[in-house]
Amino acid sequence: MLRHVHARTVADAAPALSDVSRLRARSWRTRAAAAVAATGLLVAPTTAAAHGGEATPPLTIERGLLAWSFDAGTWLGIAVVLGAYLWAVRRVDLAHPGSPVPRGRTFAWMAGLVVVLVAVQSPVERYSGVLFSVHMVQHLLLTMVAAPLLALGAPVTLLLRVVRPEVRRRVVLPLLHSRLVSVVAFPVVSWILFSGFLYIAHFSPLFDAALESPLLHQLEHALFLGTAMLFWWPVVGADPSPHRMPHPARVGYLFLGMPWSSFLGLAIFSSSTVLYPHYATLRLGWGPTAIEDQALAGGVMWAGGDLLFLGALGIAIWAWLKAEDAKGRRHDARLDRERASRDRAASAEQPDRA
Repeated sequence: MLRHVHARTVADAAPALSDVSRLRARSWRTRAAAAVAATGLLVAPTTAAAHGGEATPPLTIERGLLAWSFDAGTWLGIAVVLGAYLWAVRRVDLAHPGSPVPRGRTFAWMAGLVVVLVAVQSPVERYSGVLFSVHMVQHLLLTMVAAPLLALGAPVTLLLRVVRPEVRRRVVLPLLHSRLVSVVAFPVVSWILFSGFLYIAHFSPLFDAALESPLLHQLEHALFLGTAMLFWWPVVGADPSPHRMPHPARVGYLFLGMPWSSFLGLAIFSSSTVLYPHYATLRLGWGPTAIEDQALAGGVMWAGGDLLFLGALGIAIWAWLKAEDAKGRRHDARLDRERASRDRAASAEQPDRA
């Protein structure tokens, strides 16, 4: 074959070489497409395997503990965020040994990232595409556990302390005082964004579309976490905010959020039809039926959300009482100082009268 090719004229050989090049290019494109498809399966195994259902094995205790995903981008992103936070903490501690970053904030930030990792890389993620109840657990982890923990980490305060003064003055502070941040950080707006997105995500085509698209699935996670962090920002109060709420307002803010979450869970729990075609078309061969799983998911949102809100309310009330107690002690100390000052003045006047 090679001898025939070499015997051809240059004019005859050119089209043949062009055909070979096209075949090679097509082969590389095919291989690249296959690699991308394989990567997509590794990155989002739940979404790719869930639609048919048969590819997902039954959920057991062993798989519930060990069936982790290992999306390199997710693990690397969390490692970078954690590393940057710890680096900033180290810089602040060295520069201000008298006022280091509280260790509780560092622990809260690390715990929040661990919860995010559990939500998006553990068996919770793997089975969220085939069991709506597991998907609801994932949403609660992101919005009711990870978000307040990350807010407790006070990343904005850490950023303000670690950057150079000119960067703080020219970039960070103008951004924090911008109209956009002022609007989205306003408690009523952040409450509406969080609560509204919960309903939009669960009662619109977005939820079912996200189950079929890995990209939309990740976007949905980002929106859940982002709106939840806006919701918890004024409640936690660890970072500076354009609209700082007093403690009674924080308690009321959380109290109004709880029934909104409960109504969502109750609506899903009491529905007599399967709300999401994705789950209705699965052929698992194991586990609850779609309508049973949907009722369980509604119960998870209803009971689980209420329990988490009650826990947050308890902490908010405790913080309120603690602040009132501290205010009372400061008031008593001021009265004691004033009384001591009057006593000293009276003692100084007595010898003069004598």
